[in-house]
Amino acid sequence: MGNQTRSRSIPPVIYALTLVATLGGLLFGYDTAVINGATDALRQFFITPLEGDPVLATATIIQFKGIVTICLVIVVALVTSFMIRLFGKSRGILWSGMLWVAGTVVLYLFFLRGDNVLTESLGNSIKGFTISSALVGCIIGGSLGGYISQGMGRKRGLILAAILFLISALGSAMPEKLNFMGLATISSFIFYRVLGGIGVGLASMLSPMYIAEIAPAGIRGKLVSWNQFAIIFGMLVVYFVNYSIARGRASEWINVIGWRWMFGSETIPAALFLLLLFFIPESPRFLVLKHQEPKAMALLKRINSVSAEKVMEDIKSSLKETRAPWLSFGGLVIVIGILLSVFQQFVGINVVLYYAGDIFRSMGSGNDSSLLQTIIVGIVNLTFTVVAIFTVDRFGRKPLMVIGALAMAVSMFALGMSFYLEKMGILSLIFMLTYTAAFAMSWGPVTWVLLSEIFPNRIKGAMSVAVASQWVANLIISWTFPMMNESTLLTRLFNHGFSYWIYGAMGILAAWFILRLVPETKGKTLEEIEKIWNPK
Repeated sequence: MGNQTRSRSIPPVIYALTLVATLGGLLFGYDTAVINGATDALRQFFITPLEGDPVLATATIIQFKGIVTICLVIVVALVTSFMIRLFGKSRGILWSGMLWVAGTVVLYLFFLRGDNVLTESLGNSIKGFTISSALVGCIIGGSLGGYISQGMGRKRGLILAAILFLISALGSAMPEKLNFMGLATISSFIFYRVLGGIGVGLASMLSPMYIAEIAPAGIRGKLVSWNQFAIIFGMLVVYFVNYSIARGRASEWINVIGWRWMFGSETIPAALFLLLLFFIPESPRFLVLKHQEPKAMALLKRINSVSAEKVMEDIKSSLKETRAPWLSFGGLVIVIGILLSVFQQFVGINVVLYYAGDIFRSMGSGNDSSLLQTIIVGIVNLTFTVVAIFTVDRFGRKPLMVIGALAMAVSMFALGMSFYLEKMGILSLIFMLTYTAAFAMSWGPVTWVLLSEIFPNRIKGAMSVAVASQWVANLIISWTFPMMNESTLLTRLFNHGFSYWIYGAMGILAAWFILRLVPETKGKTLEEIEKIWNPK
């Protein structure tokens, strides 16, 4: 009864603002999943022509190596800035210098050295980077999110993300027509995918941050969880969009035109998101940070009229030091934020989301049935994300995270055993769906809830370290799964089961981590959570 009364007392504007912010999550899911429907078409369009034209291949390889080098330089530069913020100028520069030297040596020995001639391995490398290039942008966007949230603000940061989504959709669909830099067509495509990835990285941080800062404490977990729902919903939407575009079409049409429509379709939700952002206010905490207290108070009275004065006092108290060092509250909060992000990926969720079709085909399913099973995985993911939304503020963050991690571990161990014993079938599908359901009601949405809550206002920018770590972990998992799953040696020894056992072990470690290190934040204001790290 009390919960119902409390829900009725929440102003409708809270839900309206949350809905707009969650469109950033929808575009997050849409942009990362749209590539799945076009992987073969991209290979046919970009890679196959290089095989019969050595001159074009050499020019493309030189540009490709240059683009990868530039991307890595940017990523390492961002890591350098994090190290300086964390460890101070002297130690940060020392550690960064070691990183630059090691990175330069590895880049030269394993990538830049060698002739610029198209080989099978180099062709696969170009294809793999083309498909995963958005993740590089995600790392960049996630790294810059903290600076943008503190400098531009939450609202204008989301506007920037929406603009990047829009440009990326158009450029990815027409890379040769919007090739303003005179690059090879594939290089132009990679450039626009990286831009979209930057938008994803920004939205992955700013959308849950904005929602957490306008939401009352009692329903904050539920509202932030809607962002994860929007991410999964965006993935499910693009699965159906890609299917609708490709259905009944010849492969030749898809390879030349169809893939363009897949990427171009993102312009519709991106334009809607950009338009709606102009009608929402800035976060009250950012307004106070920028000394616009009258605007902040007016907004607080609209969204939290009962306790607006108390919330304002708490915000002002927490923002006395506006540029506090990131280690002002100790290193534990930083470590927890990074490990939350890393474990969310290391339990293997993106292997399921990105490679579900391949997994089902390795179980013996045909193309049609594997597509149907992939859609079922998406529906289960969406359904149990809703379960998390309605339980995260009732049961708390820690119970959901621990139970979810253990359930994922059991499911992955069982799935790996089904491959090892060559007993793939309905049970394997059940294990896959159980795993997906466990993730969707725990580590999927609740990780974002915790990340939006645990970082104190004065070091909110440090959340960017955690978000960037999440994208690096995503890249590692997405890159290494085919290496493990398609390894001749591992397949002979474990029959495709090895990788799933690794993810199961990560689930057990994730449960232990939550039990030992992560505090419960259920029902606490952001200022009360800050006192956990700084109790004096």
